[in-house]
Amino acid sequence: MSTTERFIPDRLQSPLERRLKSWESLLLLVAIAIFVANSFATPYFLNAWNLSDATFNFTEKAMIAFAMALLIISGEIDLSVASIIALASTAMGAAVQFGVDTPGLVLIGLGVGVICGAFNGLLVTGLGLPSIVVTIGTMSLFRGISYIVLGDQAYRGYQADFAFFGQGYVFWVISFEFVLFAIIAVIYGVLLHKTNFGRAVYAIGNNATGALFSGIRVGRVKFILFMLTGLMSGVAAVCLTSRLGSTRPSIAFGWELEIVTMVVLGGVSILGGSGSIPGVVIAAFVMGLVTFGLGLLNVPGIVMSIVIGALLISVIALPQLWNRWKS
Repeated sequence: MSTTERFIPDRLQSPLERRLKSWESLLLLVAIAIFVANSFATPYFLNAWNLSDATFNFTEKAMIAFAMALLIISGEIDLSVASIIALASTAMGAAVQFGVDTPGLVLIGLGVGVICGAFNGLLVTGLGLPSIVVTIGTMSLFRGISYIVLGDQAYRGYQADFAFFGQGYVFWVISFEFVLFAIIAVIYGVLLHKTNFGRAVYAIGNNATGALFSGIRVGRVKFILFMLTGLMSGVAAVCLTSRLGSTRPSIAFGWELEIVTMVVLGGVSILGGSGSIPGVVIAAFVMGLVTFGLGLLNVPGIVMSIVIGALLISVIALPQLWNRWKS
């Protein structure tokens, strides 16, 4: 560096300059590059209906990722979200056998999600247990209940109007799921970035003890975050069950990895304290474009799993390597 050059701290840079240098801007460029690459890789990609179908690869997972982002920012994690989907779907399938109508099924799905989230939150905030240990346990517990109820069978017979949540379209190629995804993204964006609750989440993630002495009710905030994660798992269960038209105990198997990858890829620190909802939104599109593009190229599912795993390791390791290189 020459004697005439000066280091300018981030806080002294213009808002536009900080935004252009942000992780979200880099991720947006990656999304555009993947979109262009897919359009050249296969002639079927730019079809409007195919692009609409591509949104189903990430909308349900992204709904959970928004709540998961807040939870990870606060310094916790929930690895039971996919199992909550399985249990909520099983409860809805059982209710169908007793003639429960569509509004009742939606309430059951959301209710089971909230109860599971509250159970996780109670174990973590009430008993002081590590969230990663608790949710690994409930991951097996919730899905195990589904296997006990269903075995190798499946629930079917959902009403025709129930299919709208996962298969319906609001306007032309714009699906109900995509509209719901957009609405939930705005809600969580406002909640995290524009409210006192969101500021409390950041404060807890950076220093839980300091937040407690500042008057923030840390336990209550974390309990609410676990309930929100459970609620969004219930929403995803309604949409996914509606889209598939049936319930099996293996539903949403392995989604935990993809949801956590989506959150971390979106710039949320796995150690807590930082992250944004716009980053998670862009990461959802990136992962959706990658998986849909590979699907159009007939790439096997196991290869997609390898890509997702490598992506998770990369986005966790790269910041550490970058900081070491700079120092």
